[in-house]
Amino acid sequence: MSDQEKQPPRKTPEASGVDLARQALAAAREQARARGNAAGGRKRQQQPGLRSGARADGRDPMPLMAALDRLRTERGWEMPMAVAGVMERWPEIVGPEIAAHCEPERYEDRELVVRCDSSAWAAQLKLLAPQLVARLNADLGQGTVRMIVVRGPGGRPKPYGPWRAPGSSGPGDTYG
Repeated sequence: MSDQEKQPPRKTPEASGVDLARQALAAAREQARARGNAAGGRKRQQQPGLRSGARADGRDPMPLMAALDRLRTERGWEMPMAVAGVMERWPEIVGPEIAAHCEPERYEDRELVVRCDSSAWAAQLKLLAPQLVARLNADLGQGTVRMIVVRGPGGRPKPYGPWRAPGSSGPGDTYG
């Protein structure tokens, strides 16, 4: 046997990441040439709508109200903004006499909470609530207001809130 047959066969060195990248780039260039899109060949044509020019496109400045309307639509703020408009137009919606004695407090989970200054007005508003719900839904869109929760005159405020720990008796409980 000769010396070459006695030696174990040489292993080819494994390709490194750089070599693999070069091979992939060469294959991609070859495919591009086959399609007729060789890099450096003819000039690429611009796609319609992606150029800057005299015609309007989505990148142009827009009036402030149009930008706010677009933002409101994209973010889904139509209903909260519409309800905020109801809070401002409350006297127009319910009339000046009811508005003088009842005012909306908040809107949560399709319920409008209204506070009245006397129990007599609270009872009156409870009777008028179905008609007010129908009127509000006509203005805001069907299903925006499911019901009106009527609250009577104040009473004492809640003993808890966002900055108070449950079970505390207020700021005096920290002094000793």
